Formats: sequence, C-alpha cells, structure tokens
Amino acid sequence: MKLTNDVELVDGLPVAYIKSLDSIVLSDIHLGYEGVMAKKGMLFPKVNLNNVIKVVGSALEATGAGRIIVDGDIKNEFSKVDLEEFNELYDFATFVNGTGAQLTLIKGNHDNFVDRYSGPLKFSVFRQEAALGKYFFFHGEELPKKIAKETKMMIMGHEHPAIGIGRMIGKREKLRCFLYGKYMNFKLLVLPAVGYFSSGTEINMSEREDLLSPVFSRVNINEMRAIVCDYGETMDFGRIGALRKVV
Repeated sequence: MKLTNDVELVDGLPVAYIKSLDSIVLSDIHLGYEGVMAKKGMLFPKVNLNNVIKVVGSALEATGAGRIIVDGDIKNEFSKVDLEEFNELYDFATFVNGTGAQLTLIKGNHDNFVDRYSGPLKFSVFRQEAALGKYFFFHGEELPKKIAKETKMMIMGHEHPAIGIGRMIGKREKLRCFLYGKYMNFKLLVLPAVGYFSSGTEINMSEREDLLSPVFSRVNINEMRAIVCDYGETMDFGRIGALRKVV
C-alpha cells in the first residue's frame, strides 16, 4: 500500500519501505524476550527471533532493500544486555549481514549498552533520533528534539499501536496497525511492533493519557488513520475517531 510516491507499507507486514533510502523500516522487535522473561518466572515459547527473521526476510524479498532500519527497541531488557539478548542479537545481525543489507539502529528506551556490539556485529547506531534524507526517525519515548528542516515525514515506534474490533458481538480482536497522521506540520507514521509478544495498545479504545508516548499529547489522535497489517493483509480502517464509534 502506497502512502506517498516514496513510502509504501509492505503488504501484510508491519514494515514500511522508503524508496529514496532503499530501506525497510521496522520497530520494537524485542530480541531476547523469552529468555529475559524466563528469568522472571514467566515462560513463553521461543518464537520471537524466528518470527522477526521471517518478517525481515519477507520484506527484503518483496522490496530488494539494501538497508534495514530498526526504529528502536531491538532488544528487551532496560538495564543491561542479557545473555539471551546478545545471542539473539548476534543471530539477527548474522542473518542481516548474510543478506548483504546494512543494519541501522535508532536507539530506543530498551537499547541501553547495545552500542558496544555495533562494531563486531557490523551495524550502525544513532542515539534516539536521526535525520536521513527527508525522513526524521525517533523511537518515541521522548519528544523529538532537533527536527531537520528538510524533514517531510517523521517515523516512530514505541507505542505498539493496534486497534480493537468486534466488541459488540462479544468477541474482540486486536489487530496491529500503523498510525498515519500529522505532528505539527509534518506527516507522522507510527510503526506497529514486530515483536511476537508485543501485541499492542488498542488506540481506539484508549484515552490519550493512557498512551505511552508524549508525542500523542501534541497530536490529534482521532484524525490519525489506522492501517491494519494483520492476517497477511494491509488495509486502511479509517480514522481513529470513527473507529471509536463503531467497534
């Protein structure tokens, strides 16, 4: 699905492709999640890494992109790089390097201490935000600071957006989605989480104050469009304000 002449959403995947940057963009993959949670007594099947590789591999096949931009939260633990996280980061970087694509990380709030591995694992790191071409990337746990004057679109993650549907029939589905709207005078694209267990926040069933990112205190959420990327399809479900009324 095309958003602009330069940006498209890869069909059925929580991934955007930017033609002028020859890059696929994704966010919130949370490598090492199962291992970190196991140490806290919560057991999950080890499926996240394989799912991430499958998503990235499919997006590369569909686009032929030469770069992968992870817009924050490549790992899960806040305070350190857990052994499980390092192992999965190594496996993911090895996979990416094997495709010939370049890996770029814009650090998120979960990505403390990951810089030290960028050299050996051959990926580049930006701290919190980066201006690349006409695009301004930031994770979203903080308000953006130095927006380049060339910026046409801002791209963030962090919120793990989703919509909830089906409340009136007694069963509710949560569908991951992109959010597309405006921040000040810029186009704003909010990426869904790629992490298998990061199912997201139902934006159409949440109050503004319940959302994670301070960006949403300066955005008209009801005017943002929810573009669902679940069950192998990408579909525009319309504005959040309208979805609040019908689901």
